[in-house]
Amino acid sequence: MRNTNRSKKTDFHPLLRIFVYVMVAIFTVLALYPLYWLFISSLKTNTEFQLNITGWPWNPTFQNYPTAWRLAQFDTLFVNSIFFTTLSTLLVILFSMMAGFAFAKIRSKATPFLHGSFVIGILLTLQSIMVPLFLMAVATDLYNTRLGVLIPYVGMGMPMGIYLCTEFIKSIPDSVVESARIDGASYLRIFASIVAPMAKPVGVTLAILNVSGVWNEFMLVNILVSSDALRTLPVGILKFSGPLASDHGRQFAALTIGLVPMVIFYLFFRKQITEGVSAGAVKG
Repeated sequence: MRNTNRSKKTDFHPLLRIFVYVMVAIFTVLALYPLYWLFISSLKTNTEFQLNITGWPWNPTFQNYPTAWRLAQFDTLFVNSIFFTTLSTLLVILFSMMAGFAFAKIRSKATPFLHGSFVIGILLTLQSIMVPLFLMAVATDLYNTRLGVLIPYVGMGMPMGIYLCTEFIKSIPDSVVESARIDGASYLRIFASIVAPMAKPVGVTLAILNVSGVWNEFMLVNILVSSDALRTLPVGILKFSGPLASDHGRQFAALTIGLVPMVIFYLFFRKQITEGVSAGAVKG
């Protein structure tokens, strides 16, 4: 009987493995085919796209790319996207770690209230604050400025950042902080020399979340900026949905250009992304 049961189990595992491989292959094809179709469509003229929507182009041309780059002013869009993404990510990580250290290791009667007032921001959606945010930007002369976009980006990234950092820093033994305090170290020195290096995994997690979120963000910068000189990549690509919407080749070329940075980001940092998400996950 035991041998029979063992043989049944060993027969089941290869079938399960094959099923998993088939499902992974199916999901891989479903994920990659839209990217493939987007790329081959960017190599077609407008006429060829209408006659041959799904097939490989008969006469592939890369002329759509320089034209799309010029029309959308991608050089300006890339500079703005890099500026907002990099600076907001660094500020979110710094402020979230500092606040998380204070909430996790500095005991105070006001700590629960202050922590809750920050974390409740996770429940807010961009749609619910767009109108008051626009009115505040206009009233404070921050409309159509870099600072007027940067502040909301940092503010919207901090609730989740503070929550993750607080929970992660709680896992650092209190004895480490207490020993440093006995040796005369200030809280700022403890944070810079002990807590920040130990909290690097959650910092990586925040970087991943913020980079992908800010780089692809559209609604906020669209309502807070009207100048072409301050627009980011997603807003700039919107130009191809207007009068240029019927120019399919250039439209798909613009979408491909906008997609490439995120693809490169995930390809080059896939190991750090996997490690950061698993290490920065909150334990129950």
